[in-house]
Amino acid sequence: MDTVTRDTAHTFDVAAVMGLLPSRPRLLALGEPTHGEDALLDLRNELFCRLVEQEGYRTIAIESDCMAGLLVDEYVTSGAGTLDEVMERGFGHGWGAYAGNRELVRWMRAHNEDRPASEQVRFAGFDGPLETAGAASPRQALTALHAYLAERVDGDLLPCDARTLDRLLGDDGRWTAPEAMLDPAESVGRSAEARELRMLADDLVALMETQAPHLVSVTPREDWDRARLYGRTATGLLRYHFWMADTSSRHMTRVEALGREVDTSPSRMTRLLGLRDQMMADNLLAAAERGPVLVHAHNAHLQRNRSTMRMGGPPLEWWSAGALVGARLGEGYAFLATALGTIRHQGVDAPPPDTVEGLLYALGRERCLVDAPRLAAALGGTRTVPRVSSYHGYSPLDPAHLAGNDGIVFVRDVPPNTP
Repeated sequence: MDTVTRDTAHTFDVAAVMGLLPSRPRLLALGEPTHGEDALLDLRNELFCRLVEQEGYRTIAIESDCMAGLLVDEYVTSGAGTLDEVMERGFGHGWGAYAGNRELVRWMRAHNEDRPASEQVRFAGFDGPLETAGAASPRQALTALHAYLAERVDGDLLPCDARTLDRLLGDDGRWTAPEAMLDPAESVGRSAEARELRMLADDLVALMETQAPHLVSVTPREDWDRARLYGRTATGLLRYHFWMADTSSRHMTRVEALGREVDTSPSRMTRLLGLRDQMMADNLLAAAERGPVLVHAHNAHLQRNRSTMRMGGPPLEWWSAGALVGARLGEGYAFLATALGTIRHQGVDAPPPDTVEGLLYALGRERCLVDAPRLAAALGGTRTVPRVSSYHGYSPLDPAHLAGNDGIVFVRDVPPNTP
């Protein structure tokens, strides 16, 4: 068995990655099984640098707020703002606090210094403006889209004026209240105002599309692409809020850790998870239009198989952004899952020998790239079992999905982050 595993493992570098793939993918996705480990962010940064230098990649897209990411992109391309400001305001999920992300932004800015736009590297957040505790107000995206159109098309074509949007949006706190994620009855997403906003957002996007020849001719491509992002985000957020307010299958369960009742209805949460990944997929497809992209996010958002998650009841299942993009791009999408041996500072010790991680751990290599389909074929009927971890922040590989990965990046030991 050791020989079988060893024959499928290679040194981790760009040449080995490209050697696994039939052609250079438009979207090359690197997953991670846990968040917040600088060792994994450093590995991602190294891969991106080499892809830029050797394979002509120019964009990195990470699992972060797509609207906030505009600040990061502006900084790395023009130097607007300061590094501290963009790390504080340009990331979702608190990712700006990690040294690996700071180093990525610093390197991108240094790389772009004195380079023409055609040779600059770009940054994109591809997640929606969504957090675990709730979703953002659609105000920023919706008003920006309206302003873009109001400056460039006949005012009579606009479905409403800016004051109407402001009145319907109301206090942003109504949209962002964390109670809405826990209890659909607390959500504003099905109010009369929200329903009208969904129609207006749809009309604004339709107006943008019907006026595309004119808009592309009178504004830089950069402004057009940004307006499309505003449209995707506004309609996506309003749709997300609408389904947050779904009480049709409401099932309230008291969760003592939160000290209150929480909605645990599978259909509501499954739909919200799917809508989030749909927003991710749409943003990735848009990023791929301007050239090859390295994508970095959790394995669950990038895998080709259905993703699963438990929230105290039956497992929730939905199609990930990777599955959605892969269905559109075919060989233009490639996925490398990252697997780990130990995360001892999180209580994850050496993997059992009958798991995929255990087989890779036995190689004794600090990191390597594994031909996943070849390994799956070589294992044949050999029984491997799913690894089980008590650390909820870590998701081991599912051996049943091994062949669905183009490759596995294996990291034997993940050290603690340096303070």
